[in-house]
Amino acid sequence: MIVALSVVAEDYRRYGWTIEATGDGVDLITDEQIAAIELTGSVAAGVRRYLRANNMSGPVLEVHGGQRREIHLVVGVAKAARAIESLRAAGAIVHTDGARVPLPQGTRPIGWSVMPHEARWVPPVVALAAAVRAVGAMDRKRQARVAC
Repeated sequence: MIVALSVVAEDYRRYGWTIEATGDGVDLITDEQIAAIELTGSVAAGVRRYLRANNMSGPVLEVHGGQRREIHLVVGVAKAARAIESLRAAGAIVHTDGARVPLPQGTRPIGWSVMPHEARWVPPVVALAAAVRAVGAMDRKRQARVAC
């Protein structure tokens, strides 16, 4: 088991990520190079569609369970305080500054929905914030049409 975790950890390290193997699995440790934005429900679904339509998708983790939860890996958080603020205001959970993000391994209830090697890039956090704003604007337009 320890050897298998070590191999998985090394595979993730080739992306330049800080990785730690624990008894439970392999975790991504967020730092100045990589962070993670967690979205839920219809916002997660809308952001996924928006990013795919605009060829901006990056690595995405899907947390298995009753409600849709996705964790988007992003870069560029050091100079994006306003983007992070807007994401939090929209209900996103922002994982930065040493936060641990579980990566798929064994029995963990998480899997890649867009694997790192399938992604064109790791998008900047400002791109994800723009996607969340766009999805929110589309939802408000839809609600206004229904209300009339």
